[in-house]
Amino acid sequence: MAVRKNQATLTAKEKRDFVNAVLELKRTGRYDAFVSTHNSFIVGDTDNGERTGHRSPSFLPWHRKFLLQFEQALQSIDPNVTLPYWDWTADRTPASSLWGADFLGGNGRSSDGQVTTGAFAFSGGKWTLGVRPDSRSYLRRALGSAVASLPTRAEAESVLAISTYDAAPWNSSSEGFRNNLEGWRGVNLHNRVHVWVGGHMMTGMSPNDPVFWLHHCFIDKLWAEWQRRHPGQGYLPTGGTANVVDLNDTMKPWNDTTPADMLDHTRLYTYDTGF
Repeated sequence: MAVRKNQATLTAKEKRDFVNAVLELKRTGRYDAFVSTHNSFIVGDTDNGERTGHRSPSFLPWHRKFLLQFEQALQSIDPNVTLPYWDWTADRTPASSLWGADFLGGNGRSSDGQVTTGAFAFSGGKWTLGVRPDSRSYLRRALGSAVASLPTRAEAESVLAISTYDAAPWNSSSEGFRNNLEGWRGVNLHNRVHVWVGGHMMTGMSPNDPVFWLHHCFIDKLWAEWQRRHPGQGYLPTGGTANVVDLNDTMKPWNDTTPADMLDHTRLYTYDTGF
């Protein structure tokens, strides 16, 4: 069974294998399909209409499935690769090893945000953006420019303490764990990290930046920790709700996956440690 590790503990070989698998997925054209899928749901998910991937209870099971499909795509290239996670409560600066040239590369340059170091730099010839918001085909970042700091451990703990999964009206104004984790309410966890990274992470095409997967892997880990701490609580709503995905409803774009199917991650993968 796959064990997802903290990126800060990866060996040089594990970093290299992950990067090489991502690059190969990009070379074969399979990577851009993930970017397109995510963008289509960002655009389509609205507070008052149908919403599946964002602003809704299914934010967490939807991304769990999305990450699992991506991980399986990487494993079709290298069976030993698993998704690492980025604990942004601990690795909080542009100097963190995450941004090293041997892994994801560093910040974008001040003139245009272009990432110029690491395997995902445009100059390397292996990371040209095919699904993009404008004519610029290079990866962009602006670490810490739009928001000064990443969420803290105490802020994450305050969200983990919320016992109710979600509540009506089941959108970005809802109270509950899901919406506080997604970042529309309270201390703002998930959304703030996207804004802190900046560049493409602030768009619906955020998977263009490979850090997307490490960020969402940590979000998934926090959900797993919430499930462990609140065993008497579960996914809501369970049925009869308009415009959102109930517990046993199928989640688009898949025709065979419900939130109920994604509740037990331990049959698919585990994490190296608890939060």
